[in-house]
Amino acid sequence: MLTKAQIIDWVDRIGEKKFRANQIYEWLWQKSAHSFDEMSNLSKSLRDLMDQTFLIRAIKIDKVQKSVDGTIKTRFKLHDGHLIESVLIPVPRDNRYTVCVSTQVGCSLTCKFCATGKMKRVRNLEAAEIYDQVVLVNRQAEEIFDHPLTNIVYMGMGEPLLAYKSMMKSVEHITSPEGLHMSPRRITVSTAGIAKAILRLAEDDVKFNLALSLHAADDEKRNEIMPINESNNLSVLMAAIKEFYRVTKNRISFEYILLQGVNDDIEDAKKLAKLCGHFPVRVNIIEYNPIENAEFVKTAIDKMDAFANYLTDQGVVVTVRRSRGKDIDAACGQLANKE
Repeated sequence: MLTKAQIIDWVDRIGEKKFRANQIYEWLWQKSAHSFDEMSNLSKSLRDLMDQTFLIRAIKIDKVQKSVDGTIKTRFKLHDGHLIESVLIPVPRDNRYTVCVSTQVGCSLTCKFCATGKMKRVRNLEAAEIYDQVVLVNRQAEEIFDHPLTNIVYMGMGEPLLAYKSMMKSVEHITSPEGLHMSPRRITVSTAGIAKAILRLAEDDVKFNLALSLHAADDEKRNEIMPINESNNLSVLMAAIKEFYRVTKNRISFEYILLQGVNDDIEDAKKLAKLCGHFPVRVNIIEYNPIENAEFVKTAIDKMDAFANYLTDQGVVVTVRRSRGKDIDAACGQLANKE
């Protein structure tokens, strides 16, 4: 992926005027051109030369599924034939239109409640491939709901912090005035818990929000359902997130899927409330969404509410998120490129 400086250098070497580089860069990022022929304010000879010299490896829509609740899942085909999925989650009553983007083809973390975790990790996405998901889903939002995206969550396929360079570069383009110019405060990056990378986020003084996919508030249970915890235990993670908050003051949330008989009793809630005392945090309680070859069961609604109420009584800010798009396998933990 060429930087703007590299485009300027190439334009200079072929004897074109410098402003052409700005036009090319604008076509690639602000206008998201997927072919050189689209660059209509460039000469035909320049477009032909670019076509002979460079490739635009655009992602392409492969399949679109619409849920009864309005959620839209899109499967994209990449230049090498691999597939990824993104989800558009519209909440018109709140004027909120969120895209959930992927950062990897597959995933290496093998979280037991997640369909993507059962896939082999093939590769990290390029920054442009992440960016293109946002661009194309934004077009969907405008065409179908007459409203642009309001929020971006890096919660799709893969672990964003294991695709650190691409993830950061995509955020840079999404927030740049020369890109989509979205506020970083409307972006949330989710992680299963990579402590070193969280500290790196602090060092980079990022402006976006951070979500930790927690799902258990003690190491024994978390080790069982999320093997990454064995090398990134809760003590190490809390120290890293505490440092992240100290440096950035950015919003932090804990994602917590309730699994019947695993992590959903009041003792679990007490441990979770204790973890919430380290720094300001919001807890998002999530329904479990069934996946193939997993024996978990969704916690009953009344027990879910009791869990949430306990946390609220302890002064924790809690949101109970009802699943969206589960009839098309678009809900949390269900993305797996199914037919």
